[in-house]
Formats: sequence, C-alpha cells, structure tokens
Amino acid sequence: MTDAPAPSLHASTGATSLRDDAEAALRRLVGRDDARLRADQWTAIEALVARQARALVVQRTGWGKSAVYFVATRLLRDAGAGPTVIVSPLLALMRDQISAAARAGIRAVTVNSANVTEWDQVHAAIAAGEVDVLLCSPERLNNPQFRDEVLPRLAADAGLVVVDEAHCISDWGHDFRPDYRRIRTLLADLPVGIPVLATTATANARVTTDVAEQLGVTGGGSPADVMVLRGALDRESLHLAVLDLPDPAARVAWLVQSLGSMTGSGIVYCLTVSAAEELASQLRAAGLEVGAYTGRTDPAERERLEQDLKENRVKALVATSALGMGFDKPDLAFVVHLGAPSSPIAYYQQVGRAGRGVDRAVVALLPGREDCAIWDWFGSQAFPEEDTVRTTLAALDPERPTSIPTLESTVDLSRSRLEAMLKVLDVDGAVRRVSGGWLATGRPWEYDAARYARVQQARLAEQRTMVAYQQARTCRMAFLRRSLDDPELDDGWTCGRCDVCGGVALPQAPTAEAVAAARTGLDRVGTEIVPRRQWPSGMESLGVSLRGRIPADEMAETGRAIARLDGLGWSGALRDMFAARGEDGAPVDEETPVSLRHAAARVLDEWEQRGRLDGVVGVASTTRPRMNTHLVNGLARYLGVPVLGWVTPAAGREEPMRHDVNSAQRLAGVVGRLRLAPEPGAELAQARVLMVDDSTDSGWTLTVAAREVRLAGAAAVLPFVLGVR
Repeated sequence: MTDAPAPSLHASTGATSLRDDAEAALRRLVGRDDARLRADQWTAIEALVARQARALVVQRTGWGKSAVYFVATRLLRDAGAGPTVIVSPLLALMRDQISAAARAGIRAVTVNSANVTEWDQVHAAIAAGEVDVLLCSPERLNNPQFRDEVLPRLAADAGLVVVDEAHCISDWGHDFRPDYRRIRTLLADLPVGIPVLATTATANARVTTDVAEQLGVTGGGSPADVMVLRGALDRESLHLAVLDLPDPAARVAWLVQSLGSMTGSGIVYCLTVSAAEELASQLRAAGLEVGAYTGRTDPAERERLEQDLKENRVKALVATSALGMGFDKPDLAFVVHLGAPSSPIAYYQQVGRAGRGVDRAVVALLPGREDCAIWDWFGSQAFPEEDTVRTTLAALDPERPTSIPTLESTVDLSRSRLEAMLKVLDVDGAVRRVSGGWLATGRPWEYDAARYARVQQARLAEQRTMVAYQQARTCRMAFLRRSLDDPELDDGWTCGRCDVCGGVALPQAPTAEAVAAARTGLDRVGTEIVPRRQWPSGMESLGVSLRGRIPADEMAETGRAIARLDGLGWSGALRDMFAARGEDGAPVDEETPVSLRHAAARVLDEWEQRGRLDGVVGVASTTRPRMNTHLVNGLARYLGVPVLGWVTPAAGREEPMRHDVNSAQRLAGVVGRLRLAPEPGAELAQARVLMVDDSTDSGWTLTVAAREVRLAGAAAVLPFVLGVR
C-alpha cells in the first residue's frame, strides 16, 4: 500500500477556476443553469479536493450533501484520482445516488445483497478503471472476500472515501449499525492524502463529536484533523402537527378519511411490519392506492414501489423504517406516522423525506399507547451482559471457524442478538469473520459496561423526549431543533408553521361512521401459523438427538391464531391480556376474556379444517394455567369434540422458560420438558387433533408438542393459539 498523495487540484490552478469547475459540475448534476454552490458546500469541496482533508457535514435533508461528494468526485477524477468509495446503508439510497451520479456524467456501480450475480463484473470494471464511484453497504465491508481482496485495492487507489448517513457509526446515534464501525479500520488503512467525507442530517452534539473522533482515525496513531460543518436544521416547507386519537380504529379511520384529501403523495410510517401490512390492506380496501414497503418486501418489489411513489402512481407507501434514509422524492407532499419513533432524532430523519422540492408539506404524528411497548422490545435487543459475551468468546476457536448455528448450541441469545454482538466484537478486534464462520483473535478485550449503560440511559432519555414532543405546547420545529442541538437556533424562535404556532390545520377528526367502518375492517381475525420443518443445527452438543428435516409423520400442519401481537386490530386486546400483571408482578390468570372467546370461535368457523377435527389437546401453561384450561375446554365444547389430553411440563420442570434465546437453546429446553398425558380412555390413534396454547413465538413448543401427539398415533395436529408474538 503506497503512501503517495492522491492527485489534487491545488491553489496553483486558481481558487476561482476550481470553484468555476465545481459549479459547472453542480449544474450538470442538478440539470439547472442557475445552480450555485452554498457557502458550506464550497468549503467542503475545496477542503476535499485542494487539501485532501477529512470533513463531517451535518446538514438538514435536502441541503445538498450528495452534491458535495459528487462534485468533488468529478473534480478529483478529472485530475487523475482513483474512484470514490461511498459506504451507504440502504438499497433505495444507493439507487437514487446512482441515478444522480449519471446526471453528472459519473459512472457509479454498487455491490450489495441484491446484485450478487454482478459482483465479479463490478470488480473487473473497477480494476479496469471504468468506475468513478463504488457504492457498498456497510455489511460488504466484512464480507471476507470483499474485505480481504477488493477493499485493500480500493483503499490504496481511492480518490475519495465517503461515509453517508454517518450517524450510523455512533452507538449514540438513533440507527447504530455495528457494521458501520468497521469504517474505522478502513480509515486507518488509507494511504496519506486520500480525503474523507462523512455526511448526515441527524446528529446531535454527542453524535457529531463521536463521529468526528472516529473519522480522525489514522494508521499512524496520531488523529487527523476533522473539519465539522453544521448548519441550521429548520425546514421551511415542513408543517408539523400531532393528532391524539383514542385507539387504532380512530387512527385508521382518520387516514382513510384524510389521505385522499391531502395534496400529492407521501409516506405513512408504522413501527412494525405487521402494522404496516395491516394498515396498507385497510387503506386499499377503502379504495386508496397504497403499497406496503417493509423489511419483508422482496428487493425487486421494493424497487417497483419506490418508482410507483416517485411517479405518483400510488397515493402513499405504508412503510417501516426500511424506507428511510436517503429516499429522494423532492415533491413528497406528506409524511404521517401511525405510532411514534423512539427518538426525536429518528423522527426528524424520517419526516425529512418530505418537502424537499415543494413549498409546503404536511407532517402528522398519530401516537398510540402501544408505542412504549414496541420501544421496550427494540430496547431489549441491547448489547448482552458480560457473562454471555465471555461465553461466546470462550466458544470460538482461533484457527477453526465456528458457524452461527454451532454457536447457538452454546450461547443463549436469539440469532439476531448473537449476530449483532459478534459484529461489535469484530469491530473491537476480539473476533474475526471468515469464510465458514467466526474466529477468536486472542486479542485482549474489555467489557465497557459504563458505556453500554450510558447508551441505554441515552435511549431512555430520547424516549422521554419523544413523549414530551407529543405533549408540547410550544413550537414543534423549535423542539426538534433543540433536541438535535441545532447551533443556529435562537432563543424564542418559532416556526410559525406547526399546529402549536397556528400554521397548519389537519383534516378534522374522523366521524363516528368512519371509525365504525375502520373497526369493522380491523375486526378481521385469523393468521396462519406455519409449521417448523427443520431441526436446528448442533443439537447433539446440547444432548438432543434431533437433526435434519422433521419427518412428515411427526410434524404439525399449518395452524391458526387470532392475530399477531405487533399489529393493529385484535393485537391490542391480545397485548393487554398478556401484559396484565397483579400487584405481585405475576401474570393475571383469569378466564379467557369474552371478546377473545368470540374471536377464537370466529377463527375456527372460518377455518376449513373445523369439521374435520376429532378432539382437542391442550398445552398446559405454568404462568396462566386457569386461562389455558378454560380456553381448551371451551373450544372443545364449541367444536363438540372431547379433550383428548394435555402436553405438560415434566416433574421438576414447571418453571416458565425464557423466550429470548435462539432456536437451539429454546428447542433443547422444550424437548427435555414436555410430556404428553392422554385423558383416561382417550383414543389418539388416527385422530385429527386441534392443539391449543395461549401464544407462540419461536414455534418450538408447538413443534415438540405436535411431535409428541403424532408419535402417540394422531393422524394430524393443527395448532391453534390466541396470539403470535
């Protein structure tokens, strides 16, 4: 790796000439002859191109941060520099960036999970000098082949390195991603003289300081100077408002009633995938052209939906945060949140999609009382306790890679938390990802408990701030600017545009008829429970002799539940029931609520399997035994069939099991715990059985219980639960 400085345009070419060239590139980029660089845009471009500086630009959405790196790329490439490497977090953002680059005559390509078949071709084009910009996801930085073979060449030859949405680097940021921390390693390996630019619209003072410190990392040990450019965060086109409605039906009714009257097209954000899909279905049923855009949406379908929104073929996309950073539709006319994000920083980032190229955009927040429970769930995914981390490190070999499925037999974490923890340890140098799994590096590693605790406290403080925003009786834009430590916010400033300032009036509250119609739409019951078909890997190490595919004659069939707990409609009643606690903190164990009895009966009535059932088997509950007994007996009476038996905990194994563990750990606990106890005289041979429990999450309790019943001779087992967690 060479230490030769990158090509640059020095002062000898004349500052005036450099700026003229920069503004000519800007005009090609935006397609307007009157385009001029903002003062801070020029400051950043001049620093990158003429002085090979490192810079952090924190500016509001729509300010023109991408223009800085595309104009700098054009100037550096014209001077003979290598390609620009842009680390970018989302496919939607990459697609927009490639389109923008093409307008400026910049050849941009991407390496991401959606174009695996093109990687070899992209790498060859880079090697041939045919690429001006390479966009890659942070996850690519730790793909073994990319990290070990492609990235070193790029780092050696790059003309500019860009970190887009740089708040993701910081674990103080609202969207911290462990893979982004690998950028520290990339920066430390850069030769002297390669400029670095980081950009974000959503960083308060703490995040800005943290990101700037990380940008200063060099291979020589002495930190590089980082120029920080922060601007005002006010968006004059945004008209902010909060509408407090009593329940999900009222909120859905407001959207049904109001969306069609809103000018233009926009985005409706939901906190969960289930809520987004359910809301989109309700809006379509009301005659509104909308699409659902979530983490479950196929990449090709995402691209089609993005284009539909940009070309106004849909009124709105109902989305999770999967459609967030960088999505570029200048005339996006509204953003509505059905449920509040957990921090004002995340909220500002999402509402920033609106009003970039129009004079007025409506931004409405419809908070729900279930929001806090959803925040708590996301908060539960925090960095694990030290004992768990040490167990993971002890399970890794320094020479032989260990796969995630194998680790799951040792570490009692869900797969998502295990993978996130390993990414952090990788960044810290304690482990390394290689082909086939993970290795221990043997490097000393300290558990920074104080930092993790501070991060958690910061998260809780952000949640309290978001609640305060909803309840604020002062200017909403001023509140957001203050929350983000806007350096240009003057005391007493007000926007004059929000609902508090009197500058926006949302459509009126929904009529009783509209709410009733929405409630009817949300009253739909029934969601499938897809059976497990494969045992987890590595069960032998946990003393369980189950492996491979589950035999067809030991497997459950597709079951039913009333609803998922993270959606709308019946989800609220289910959440309330499962969350109910007595004064001693124990779960409230009462008979099945009447409303849920009726909902369960409706699910059975609409299920084609109802008339083909011979009996019911209950799964005994250690936390709500009275409710489960009542539910099982009641459903048996409703169906007119006998209770054939119970799947119960073995003697001495009555304690409730943990649910926050991975598949292998969960299965091991269930296999050693459950036993089938048939009722006296019950005949299970060739019976078609409805197996009833109160809820399911991983699915392993139902899987093992169904296996016990099938091994006892049942011809079919059809699971039924109240809620899917």
